[in-house]
Amino acid sequence: MIGCTYGRNFQVTIAGGSYQEGLTSAIQGVPSGMLITEEEIYGDLLLRKPGADELSSPRKEPDLPIIYSGVNAADTVEDAGNAFHTNGSPFVILIPNLDRHFIHIKQYQDTNRTPRPGHASYASFMKYGPADDSIGAGIFSGRYTSTIVAAGYVAKRILAKCGIRVFSFVKEIAGVACDDPDHGEALKSSEQFKKMRRDYDPFYQEIYRKKRVRNDMRFLEKTAVFAEIEKEIDKIRAKQKPMNSKEIADKYGVHHILNCPDIRAAEEMVKACNTISAGGDSAGGLVEVIATGLPVGLGEPVFDKLDAELGRMLGIGAVKGIEIGAGFKVKDMTGFQNNDQISSKKGKVIFDSNNAGGITGGLATGQDLVVRLAVKPTPTIDKPQHTVDKYTLKNKALAAITRRDPTIVARIWPVAENYTAIIVLDLLIAHYGYQALRGKAGK
Repeated sequence: MIGCTYGRNFQVTIAGGSYQEGLTSAIQGVPSGMLITEEEIYGDLLLRKPGADELSSPRKEPDLPIIYSGVNAADTVEDAGNAFHTNGSPFVILIPNLDRHFIHIKQYQDTNRTPRPGHASYASFMKYGPADDSIGAGIFSGRYTSTIVAAGYVAKRILAKCGIRVFSFVKEIAGVACDDPDHGEALKSSEQFKKMRRDYDPFYQEIYRKKRVRNDMRFLEKTAVFAEIEKEIDKIRAKQKPMNSKEIADKYGVHHILNCPDIRAAEEMVKACNTISAGGDSAGGLVEVIATGLPVGLGEPVFDKLDAELGRMLGIGAVKGIEIGAGFKVKDMTGFQNNDQISSKKGKVIFDSNNAGGITGGLATGQDLVVRLAVKPTPTIDKPQHTVDKYTLKNKALAAITRRDPTIVARIWPVAENYTAIIVLDLLIAHYGYQALRGKAGK
C-alpha cells in the first residue's frame, strides 16, 4: 500500500487499522529540544474519539498515545535538563487499539460479504483482494484519523513557537449554521471547549492526572499499564461526570457537545441532527478552520500552492468538498465584489475584505487563512439498504446498523484543524529556508 505519507520537510507517515493492534504516526522534521508529552497529545486525541457524547458512536476506544521514539531517554549529560525532549530523530507515536473484542470482529465477519453503501469496502476489496483489511474498515475507517490528530498536535506546537495559531469549529450540521464569528472570539471558544473536554474526560483524569502514565516510564512499563486500562475501560468510563449544559455554558462559555462559538446555534444543530438520527438516518455539515499569523508569501507556485495543498484534506474519508474564503460563492460575484481591495495605514497593508481566504496565487497574503470542509452524512445508518455479495455479485439486502455516529461533523473538526497544521508547517519550513537563502544570496 502506498499513499500513506505526506510532506517534504515535515513528513508524516501513518500505518495501522481499526482492528489491527493499533495505529502509528511517524513524523520526520520535528526540531530537537522540545518537551512534548503524551498527556498533551491525548488532549487533542480525546476530541475526536468515539463514545464521548450523544452524537458519536458507542465504541469505547480511548485513543491513548505512546511516544515510542524521537525523544531522549535521559539527560544527554548530567543535569542537562533535556531528558524526554525531542532529539531530532523521527518522532513516533503509537495508538494501541484497546476496545478490540471478538464479538465486534465477528459482527464484521458476518457482514463483510456485503459492502455497506457509502463505505470503501467494495472498492478496497477489488483493489486488495480477499485479504483486504475489512475488519472495521481497516485503514479506511475513521480511526486512522487519530494518527493525523496526533501528528498535527506536534505541528501546532511548533507553529505556535513561530506565532501561528490554527483552530477549528463546527460551522453547520443538518442544515443549521452559525453566523461568521469574530476569529479572536472563535479561538477563545475553541480553547475553552478543549479545556472543558479535558476536565470532563474520565481517561484524562484517571491516566494523566493520577500519573498512571508518565514521561519517565519505559515503553514496556507503559504497555503494562495499558493492559490494565483495557480491562478497566467500562469502570473508567463510568466515572464520566454528567455534562450539564447550563453549568458548562456558565463555567466555560461553550456548548457541552459541539465546538461551535454560537451556543444557541450549536443547540439547534444537535436538535436537528437528533431528529434525523431518530429516523435511522445521519447528517452532514461544515467544519471551518482558521489559521492566524501566516507570513506573507507562504506557499509555492503551481503544484505546491497553499490552497492546492489544503485541498489534500479531501484525503479525510468523509470530506467531499473544500473551499477557501468565499469559496463556491464566487460564482455569483462580480470581480469588483470579489476582489479584496488593498490600502496602507501607518505603514501596514490593510485589506477591505477576505474573499480570498488569505491566499492569492497560492501564496498567503498575511490575512487569516479561512478553510471550510463539507462533511458527508455518516454512511452507516439504521435503515435497510440494498447491496451485493462482493464474492458472487448477487443482489443482497443489508440490515439496519445501530452502532454508528449520527453525524461525523462533531468529530472531524480536530482532524481538519491538525491536518491544516501539518500542511502549513511543511510549507513554512520551505518558506523559511528560501527566505534565509534569498537573504544571503542577495547580499
